[in-house]
Amino acid sequence: RTDDRGITPAFHDHVAATVRRALVEHEGDVLVFVPGVAEVEATVRRLAGVDASVHALHGRLSGAEQDRALSEGPRRRVIVSTAVAESSLTVPGVRVVVDAGFSREPRTDHRRGLASLVTVAVSRAAAEQRAGRAGRLGPGAVLRCWSEAEHAHLAAHPEPEIATADLTAFALEVACWGSDDVHDLALLDQPPAHAMSAAKEVLVDLGAMTEDGRATPRGRVIAGVPADPRLARALIDGAGLVGARRASEVVAMLSEDVRAPGGDLVAALRSLRAGQGAGSWRGQVARLEKVVGKQGTDGRALTDDVAVGLVVALAHPGRIARKRSSSASYLMASGTGAALDPRASGPLVGLEWLAVGDAERRPGQREARIRAAAPLTEDLALEAAGSLWTEVDEVTWTGGRVLARRRTLLGAIEVRSVPLSDPPAHAVTDAIREAVAREGIALFAWSEAATALRARLDFLHRALGDPWPDVSDVALTQNLQSWLGPQLARVRSAQDLRRVDVAAALRAMVPWPQAGRLDDLAPERVQVPSGSSVRIDYSAEQPVLAVRIQEVFGWTAAPVLADGQVPLLLHLLSPARRPAAVTADLESFWDNGYPGVRADLRGRYPKHAWPEDPRSAPATARTNSPRRRR
Repeated sequence: RTDDRGITPAFHDHVAATVRRALVEHEGDVLVFVPGVAEVEATVRRLAGVDASVHALHGRLSGAEQDRALSEGPRRRVIVSTAVAESSLTVPGVRVVVDAGFSREPRTDHRRGLASLVTVAVSRAAAEQRAGRAGRLGPGAVLRCWSEAEHAHLAAHPEPEIATADLTAFALEVACWGSDDVHDLALLDQPPAHAMSAAKEVLVDLGAMTEDGRATPRGRVIAGVPADPRLARALIDGAGLVGARRASEVVAMLSEDVRAPGGDLVAALRSLRAGQGAGSWRGQVARLEKVVGKQGTDGRALTDDVAVGLVVALAHPGRIARKRSSSASYLMASGTGAALDPRASGPLVGLEWLAVGDAERRPGQREARIRAAAPLTEDLALEAAGSLWTEVDEVTWTGGRVLARRRTLLGAIEVRSVPLSDPPAHAVTDAIREAVAREGIALFAWSEAATALRARLDFLHRALGDPWPDVSDVALTQNLQSWLGPQLARVRSAQDLRRVDVAAALRAMVPWPQAGRLDDLAPERVQVPSGSSVRIDYSAEQPVLAVRIQEVFGWTAAPVLADGQVPLLLHLLSPARRPAAVTADLESFWDNGYPGVRADLRGRYPKHAWPEDPRSAPATARTNSPRRRR
């Protein structure tokens, strides 16, 4: 029945065919329910040639046109109506209802500031209400354009409008009553808290409400305009810029929800001026002109193209949109992506700036679809949305370099960007900190010496705690400024970053006099009984000394580090430097483990010493009988 553009042409054909069937099978006039004005017009066109008078009925018609649709005549009537005929009036002569099964309901994306009317399946209660239109004056019939199986899955009742609609006008009205808490009102349904919060934020931005929820004098003026507060603001401020007449025309067009051909609001305005479907619009223009009075009678010498765009931008500054550089889509000041219908053609396509009057973002879609917009210029965009204008200095690490620029922003839209030659040192540090957090501490050039020093400091921090510094990835990233200090301020590229002396910076983290005890508490090397100086590996949980067994003959215990807190873990190796045993208790190993190791290895390595008593045997780093040279 529907696709991404709404009700399908095939379903429109089905509705029209059902109306023709109703005229044949039943007596009396026929009332047809479709969701909106566009569907009314589509159905009326499809009913051309039926043996009845076909009338449209919706809120945009003039009073005379509505009266004509509701008045009985000499012929049978088919009245194609929106929900306006659902419950508020009795249509004389109606004995048959044809229900398409859809309704138009407001939906608001409060986070993105997008409000729209969406086509949804009718509820069971609304379907029953519509069916009752056929029985107001006597027995009647209803023909529903959906199956009984689909009917069983309809919602029982429509969702309350207060739960789905934009509440900006409601919030302003409550504030003008003098109430700052909507819960004081005896409402059937309380409004959602997030919707009221979003509405108050809009009103504060308009200058219509104070932060504590009180209506301002400007807010009371806005409340006196018979339009949404955003449109009222556009009327009041736009009158002095484009003239009272043009401002009233554009605001009336937006408040009437006029469908713009190809989404072009300028073309829609010209069509209304030419008298096409302009009955209620003209009345609204007259009312709005009276409200604004003589303010800005002429306005600036702007063409209609940008004048319409300026008024739209005043109403919806968050919907000012700029074309993205590398695609046909747009970025709105609110931060939401948007795009024109890819099948559209016309004057809007390819424009750099747009003022979006209507946009809808459906679930699952990345971008909102622009349904109505007008051209705009950069200067007018900045004028209409001055409160969204900001200038920020931004320093980032991008592509292996520090990039510093001054950005002029209109909300989320970048208007221009210029390089900064001398960014603040703290901003450079912040940028590098973010890069390190994103890419890891390995972004710096870690020499073997720096890596070894960091491992020793990490061991002492774990073994002894303060004042030995925490040198974990997290700590070094969070405290980048404190341990690298002014070195970072000179960094502009990855090459500069590799020049940073991290070893010196790590040593500087250790306070005096502890720095003088580093080699005592966590020596880089240890001298074994053979005379060799062997490097300690601090990368594991417990420091490791990997050494051949023959080089530690004479030791009765493994050395202890960190003021006697942690013994070295000995990885005792064969003459080929393969692991033979692991122990931190050398005394126990000589008694229990060594005899087995000796029995296993002495046959394979006969030229090396394998004494029965390793405690008293001389340590050696050489074989007992060196191999002769040939």
